[in-house]
Amino acid sequence: MTTPEAEPEQGAPRPEERLEQAVRAAEQALIEFEIAVETFRVEVENFSRLHEQRLGPMYARLEELEAQILQARAARTGDPEDQRLADEARARLMPIPGVEELLNGWMDGDGLFPEASAMLTDQAVRPPQRVRPSEEARRLYRELARKAHPDLAQEEAERVRREEFITRVNAAYARGDEAELRELAEEWAAGPVPERRPSRAEELYARLEWLAQRKELLTRLAKELEEGAIGSMLRLAPDDPDRLLDEIAEQLTVQVGEREAELAAALGQS
Repeated sequence: MTTPEAEPEQGAPRPEERLEQAVRAAEQALIEFEIAVETFRVEVENFSRLHEQRLGPMYARLEELEAQILQARAARTGDPEDQRLADEARARLMPIPGVEELLNGWMDGDGLFPEASAMLTDQAVRPPQRVRPSEEARRLYRELARKAHPDLAQEEAERVRREEFITRVNAAYARGDEAELRELAEEWAAGPVPERRPSRAEELYARLEWLAQRKELLTRLAKELEEGAIGSMLRLAPDDPDRLLDEIAEQLTVQVGEREAELAAALGQS
Protein backbone atom coordinates (compact mmCIF):
# COMPACT_ATOMS: atom_id res chain seq x y z
CA MET A 1 0.00 0.00 0.00
CA THR A 2 1.44 3.30 -1.05
CA THR A 3 1.46 6.32 1.16
CA PRO A 4 0.19 9.50 -0.54
CA GLU A 5 2.61 12.39 -0.70
CA ALA A 6 2.21 14.83 2.10
CA GLU A 7 0.76 18.06 0.83
CA PRO A 8 2.15 21.35 2.13
CA GLU A 9 0.33 22.61 5.15
CA GLN A 10 -2.06 25.41 4.42
CA GLY A 11 -0.33 28.76 4.92
CA ALA A 12 3.19 27.26 4.80
CA PRO A 13 5.68 29.42 2.87
CA ARG A 14 6.72 28.28 -0.61
CA PRO A 15 10.39 27.21 -0.94
CA GLU A 16 11.21 30.29 -3.06
CA GLU A 17 9.35 32.76 -0.85
CA ARG A 18 12.34 33.87 1.23
CA LEU A 19 14.42 34.23 -1.92
CA GLU A 20 11.70 36.32 -3.54
CA GLN A 21 11.58 38.54 -0.46
CA ALA A 22 15.35 39.00 -0.66
CA VAL A 23 15.09 39.96 -4.35
CA ARG A 24 12.34 42.48 -3.67
CA ALA A 25 14.32 44.02 -0.82
CA ALA A 26 17.45 44.20 -2.99
CA GLU A 27 15.45 45.80 -5.82
CA GLN A 28 14.04 48.51 -3.58
CA ALA A 29 17.43 49.16 -1.97
CA LEU A 30 19.04 49.47 -5.42
CA ILE A 31 16.35 51.87 -6.61
CA GLU A 32 16.79 54.09 -3.55
CA PHE A 33 20.56 54.05 -4.12
CA GLU A 34 20.15 54.89 -7.81
CA ILE A 35 17.78 57.76 -6.93
CA ALA A 36 20.41 59.15 -4.55
CA VAL A 37 23.18 58.82 -7.14
CA GLU A 38 21.09 60.45 -9.88
CA THR A 39 20.07 63.28 -7.55
CA PHE A 40 23.71 63.92 -6.67
CA ARG A 41 24.66 63.77 -10.36
CA VAL A 42 22.09 66.47 -11.17
CA GLU A 43 23.33 68.59 -8.26
CA VAL A 44 26.95 68.23 -9.44
CA GLU A 45 25.94 69.12 -13.01
CA ASN A 46 23.99 72.17 -11.89
CA PHE A 47 26.77 73.31 -9.55
CA SER A 48 29.30 72.85 -12.34
CA ARG A 49 27.19 75.08 -14.58
CA LEU A 50 26.93 77.76 -11.88
CA HIS A 51 30.63 77.45 -11.10
CA GLU A 52 31.58 78.03 -14.73
CA GLN A 53 29.10 80.91 -15.09
CA ARG A 54 30.24 82.69 -11.93
CA LEU A 55 33.96 81.89 -11.73
CA GLY A 56 34.98 81.00 -15.30
CA PRO A 57 35.68 84.62 -16.33
CA MET A 58 37.79 85.15 -13.19
CA TYR A 59 39.90 82.07 -13.88
CA ALA A 60 40.32 83.24 -17.47
CA ARG A 61 41.41 86.68 -16.26
CA LEU A 62 44.03 85.14 -13.97
CA GLU A 63 45.43 83.08 -16.84
CA GLU A 64 45.56 86.15 -19.08
CA LEU A 65 47.34 88.17 -16.40
CA GLU A 66 49.86 85.38 -15.89
CA ALA A 67 50.64 85.35 -19.61
CA GLN A 68 51.03 89.15 -19.68
CA ILE A 69 53.31 89.14 -16.63
CA LEU A 70 55.53 86.48 -18.18
CA GLN A 71 55.65 88.40 -21.47
CA ALA A 72 56.60 91.64 -19.68
CA ARG A 73 59.32 89.79 -17.80
CA ALA A 74 60.67 88.27 -21.03
CA ALA A 75 60.68 91.69 -22.73
CA ARG A 76 62.61 93.15 -19.80
CA THR A 77 65.23 90.40 -19.40
CA GLY A 78 65.61 89.19 -22.97
CA ASP A 79 66.21 85.74 -21.50
CA PRO A 80 65.24 82.94 -23.96
CA GLU A 81 63.95 80.84 -21.04
CA ASP A 82 61.64 83.66 -19.93
CA GLN A 83 60.42 84.02 -23.50
CA ARG A 84 59.75 80.28 -23.69
CA LEU A 85 57.65 80.43 -20.52
CA ALA A 86 55.75 83.43 -21.88
CA ASP A 87 55.07 81.66 -25.17
CA GLU A 88 53.82 78.56 -23.33
CA ALA A 89 51.51 80.64 -21.15
CA ARG A 90 50.09 82.38 -24.22
CA ALA A 91 49.66 79.05 -25.99
CA ARG A 92 47.63 77.70 -23.04
CA LEU A 93 45.12 80.48 -23.59
CA MET A 94 44.54 79.21 -27.11
CA PRO A 95 45.26 75.47 -27.09
CA ILE A 96 43.92 74.67 -30.58
CA PRO A 97 46.69 74.80 -33.23
CA GLY A 98 45.85 76.95 -36.22
CA VAL A 99 42.82 78.46 -34.53
CA GLU A 100 43.22 81.72 -36.46
CA GLU A 101 42.80 79.87 -39.75
CA LEU A 102 39.95 77.80 -38.39
CA LEU A 103 38.07 80.89 -37.25
CA ASN A 104 38.69 82.68 -40.53
CA GLY A 105 40.23 85.81 -39.06
CA TRP A 106 37.82 86.24 -36.14
CA MET A 107 40.49 85.72 -33.49
CA ASP A 108 44.24 85.86 -32.98
CA GLY A 109 46.55 85.21 -30.04
CA ASP A 110 45.36 88.36 -28.28
CA GLY A 111 41.64 87.52 -28.54
CA LEU A 112 38.84 88.66 -30.83
CA PHE A 113 39.57 91.16 -33.54
CA PRO A 114 37.90 94.54 -32.86
CA GLU A 115 35.49 94.07 -35.79
CA ALA A 116 34.37 90.67 -34.52
CA SER A 117 34.07 91.95 -30.96
CA ALA A 118 31.89 94.86 -32.13
CA MET A 119 29.60 92.48 -34.00
CA LEU A 120 29.24 90.13 -31.03
CA THR A 121 28.67 92.77 -28.37
CA ASP A 122 25.52 93.90 -30.17
CA GLN A 123 23.99 90.47 -29.54
CA ALA A 124 22.29 89.55 -26.28
CA VAL A 125 24.15 86.83 -24.43
CA ARG A 126 22.00 84.45 -22.42
CA PRO A 127 23.76 83.10 -19.33
CA PRO A 128 23.49 79.42 -18.42
CA GLN A 129 20.14 78.60 -16.87
CA ARG A 130 20.10 78.14 -13.11
CA VAL A 131 18.41 74.83 -12.42
CA ARG A 132 17.59 73.53 -8.97
CA PRO A 133 14.68 71.09 -8.72
CA SER A 134 12.03 72.14 -6.22
CA GLU A 135 11.00 69.94 -3.30
CA GLU A 136 7.84 68.97 -5.19
CA ALA A 137 9.91 68.05 -8.26
CA ARG A 138 12.14 65.93 -6.04
CA ARG A 139 9.09 64.19 -4.55
CA LEU A 140 7.58 63.48 -7.96
CA TYR A 141 10.90 62.21 -9.28
CA ARG A 142 11.42 59.80 -6.39
CA GLU A 143 7.85 58.52 -6.67
CA LEU A 144 8.15 57.91 -10.41
CA ALA A 145 11.56 56.28 -10.06
CA ARG A 146 10.19 53.86 -7.45
CA LYS A 147 7.15 52.92 -9.53
CA ALA A 148 8.57 52.83 -13.05
CA HIS A 149 12.19 51.82 -12.54
CA PRO A 150 13.43 49.36 -15.20
CA ASP A 151 14.96 47.14 -12.52
CA LEU A 152 11.42 46.07 -11.55
CA ALA A 153 10.73 44.60 -15.00
CA GLN A 154 10.84 40.84 -15.44
CA GLU A 155 10.41 40.78 -19.23
CA GLU A 156 12.54 42.49 -21.88
CA ALA A 157 9.63 44.35 -23.51
CA GLU A 158 8.55 45.78 -20.19
CA ARG A 159 12.15 46.76 -19.38
CA VAL A 160 12.42 48.67 -22.65
CA ARG A 161 9.14 50.47 -21.96
CA ARG A 162 10.31 51.46 -18.48
CA GLU A 163 13.74 52.56 -19.68
CA GLU A 164 12.20 54.86 -22.28
CA PHE A 165 9.83 56.30 -19.69
CA ILE A 166 12.53 56.81 -17.03
CA THR A 167 14.71 58.58 -19.62
CA ARG A 168 11.94 61.16 -19.99
CA VAL A 169 11.58 61.37 -16.20
CA ASN A 170 15.32 61.99 -15.74
CA ALA A 171 15.33 64.68 -18.44
CA ALA A 172 12.38 66.51 -16.84
CA TYR A 173 14.01 66.28 -13.40
CA ALA A 174 17.33 67.62 -14.71
CA ARG A 175 15.42 70.65 -16.05
CA GLY A 176 13.53 71.02 -12.78
CA ASP A 177 10.28 70.82 -14.80
CA GLU A 178 7.69 70.16 -12.10
CA ALA A 179 4.72 70.40 -14.50
CA GLU A 180 6.16 67.78 -16.84
CA LEU A 181 6.92 65.45 -13.95
CA ARG A 182 3.30 65.76 -12.85
CA GLU A 183 2.14 64.90 -16.38
CA LEU A 184 4.47 61.91 -16.46
CA ALA A 185 3.05 60.71 -13.14
CA GLU A 186 -0.46 60.85 -14.62
CA GLU A 187 0.75 59.05 -17.75
CA TRP A 188 2.28 56.24 -15.73
CA ALA A 189 -0.81 55.88 -13.55
CA ALA A 190 -2.95 55.46 -16.68
CA GLY A 191 -0.55 53.03 -18.36
CA PRO A 192 -0.55 49.22 -18.32
CA VAL A 193 0.48 47.43 -15.16
CA PRO A 194 2.41 44.30 -16.14
CA GLU A 195 1.52 41.08 -14.42
CA ARG A 196 4.32 39.79 -12.19
CA ARG A 197 4.91 36.14 -12.83
CA PRO A 198 6.27 33.81 -10.14
CA SER A 199 10.02 33.29 -10.59
CA ARG A 200 11.90 30.04 -10.41
CA ALA A 201 14.73 29.76 -7.89
CA GLU A 202 17.40 29.87 -10.59
CA GLU A 203 15.95 33.09 -12.01
CA LEU A 204 15.87 34.64 -8.56
CA TYR A 205 19.51 33.82 -7.93
CA ALA A 206 20.44 35.32 -11.30
CA ARG A 207 18.38 38.38 -10.43
CA LEU A 208 20.24 38.86 -7.15
CA GLU A 209 23.56 38.53 -8.94
CA TRP A 210 22.54 41.18 -11.50
CA LEU A 211 21.37 43.52 -8.74
CA ALA A 212 24.72 43.13 -6.97
CA GLN A 213 26.59 43.96 -10.18
CA ARG A 214 24.38 46.99 -10.77
CA LYS A 215 25.00 48.23 -7.23
CA GLU A 216 28.75 47.86 -7.74
CA LEU A 217 28.54 49.94 -10.93
CA LEU A 218 26.54 52.66 -9.16
CA THR A 219 28.99 52.65 -6.28
CA ARG A 220 31.85 53.36 -8.68
CA LEU A 221 29.84 56.12 -10.36
CA ALA A 222 29.01 57.72 -6.99
CA LYS A 223 32.68 57.57 -5.99
CA GLU A 224 33.74 59.27 -9.25
CA LEU A 225 31.18 62.03 -8.69
CA GLU A 226 32.22 62.55 -5.07
CA GLU A 227 35.94 62.56 -5.81
CA GLY A 228 35.68 64.84 -8.86
CA ALA A 229 36.62 68.50 -8.55
CA ILE A 230 33.03 69.77 -8.57
CA GLY A 231 31.71 67.00 -6.32
CA SER A 232 34.46 67.65 -3.78
CA MET A 233 33.62 71.35 -3.77
CA LEU A 234 29.90 70.66 -3.44
CA ARG A 235 30.48 68.44 -0.41
CA LEU A 236 32.16 71.36 1.38
CA ALA A 237 28.85 73.24 1.51
CA PRO A 238 26.00 70.90 0.54
CA ASP A 239 23.32 73.07 2.16
CA ASP A 240 24.53 76.42 0.79
CA PRO A 241 26.64 76.03 -2.38
CA ASP A 242 26.09 79.71 -3.26
CA ARG A 243 28.04 80.71 -0.16
CA LEU A 244 30.95 78.54 -1.30
CA LEU A 245 30.90 80.21 -4.72
CA ASP A 246 30.89 83.62 -3.01
CA GLU A 247 33.92 82.65 -0.91
CA ILE A 248 35.83 81.37 -3.93
CA ALA A 249 34.90 84.50 -5.90
CA GLU A 250 36.26 86.68 -3.09
CA GLN A 251 39.54 84.74 -3.08
CA LEU A 252 39.83 85.01 -6.87
CA THR A 253 39.10 88.75 -6.73
CA VAL A 254 42.02 89.18 -4.34
CA GLN A 255 44.26 87.09 -6.60
CA VAL A 256 43.23 89.11 -9.67
CA GLY A 257 44.07 92.34 -7.83
CA GLU A 258 47.46 90.99 -6.80
CA ARG A 259 48.29 89.84 -10.33
CA GLU A 260 47.15 93.16 -11.83
CA ALA A 261 49.47 94.99 -9.40
CA GLU A 262 52.28 92.63 -10.33
CA LEU A 263 51.66 93.25 -14.03
CA ALA A 264 51.65 97.01 -13.52
CA ALA A 265 54.96 96.78 -11.68
CA ALA A 266 56.46 94.58 -14.41
CA LEU A 267 55.40 96.98 -17.13
CA GLY A 268 56.74 99.92 -15.16
CA GLN A 269 60.18 98.33 -15.09
CA SER A 270 60.31 97.46 -18.76
